Amino acid sequence: MIYRDKARGCLLGLAAGDALGAPAENLSPSEIRRRWGRLTEIEGGGTDDTEYAIFAASLLVRHGHALTSADVAQAYRREIIPRIAGPMRGAGFSELGTIEALRRGLEPPLTGLVHSHGWSDGLAMRAAPYGLFCPGDPAEAARLVEQDGLVSGSGEGILGGRAVAGAVAAAMGEASAQDVVRAALSVIPADSWTARNVVRACATLPTTDEEALVEALHEAVVVRHYPWTDVAPEAVALALAAVLAGDGDVEASVTFGVSLGRDADTIGAIAGAIAGAMRGEGGVPERWAARIGPVTGKCLPVVAGKHVLDVADELAGGL
Repeated sequence: MIYRDKARGCLLGLAAGDALGAPAENLSPSEIRRRWGRLTEIEGGGTDDTEYAIFAASLLVRHGHALTSADVAQAYRREIIPRIAGPMRGAGFSELGTIEALRRGLEPPLTGLVHSHGWSDGLAMRAAPYGLFCPGDPAEAARLVEQDGLVSGSGEGILGGRAVAGAVAAAMGEASAQDVVRAALSVIPADSWTARNVVRACATLPTTDEEALVEALHEAVVVRHYPWTDVAPEAVALALAAVLAGDGDVEASVTFGVSLGRDADTIGAIAGAIAGAMRGEGGVPERWAARIGPVTGKCLPVVAGKHVLDVADELAGGL
């Protein structure tokens, strides 16, 4: 079944990109080059990106196209919050803010508005299952992921998730790398920060000088003065540019994406999800696939022991 193969490629690519990029998170491209030259081998496990994607997939399995923000908030309260005894290890700012808002009794969209990190890439990192669930329908994928996003984000953070979900939905069809970018742009306002960044980033291509391309991409979209790197309009634009630079090849797209530094695990996860959906399970390097095991639940205990391939099969079974 072609959708099953693409679904497995999508989530396996996400997990591989997350794991490959994890040690490069928050590093500069020059520091990455100094340490690894080109970072091509997975050194450890993944992060909250993979665990949250698995959790998002579980929401779709239960609710399908009827998913609402109230369903997502209820799942947080029943399955995430009771299992957090102390600090939520490894979670991003938007998710931490959401947990506190839910504990205070707030409901979406206030849960995504009350903290100051609504623009984070927390939704973008877990948006791939929504695109996987809506093959060939970027608009529906974007509508569904927004229901998730209303719980934890706002504004550009939600738009980043919509762009990724739309891109993956297109990739689940027969889309080219250029088609994927067009699909991402089709589900967000043209005058948004995210759309402008995507256009600027993609305009830097093509070039044969990789170091020059990396610098051009940073110049085009990176908020250099900001101390944190989990900025959705930045990460989404860099990930889409990586898919273009790699022409949808999983290894080329992901290794270039993580070479950009910044929120490297999320950039790698997004690029891996899109390219994996384009090329299928066989497009993910075997040596990477062999390093992906069940997640540990270090951030989300509720997903401990789940493997992205089993999750992909469950989602694809409903298509």
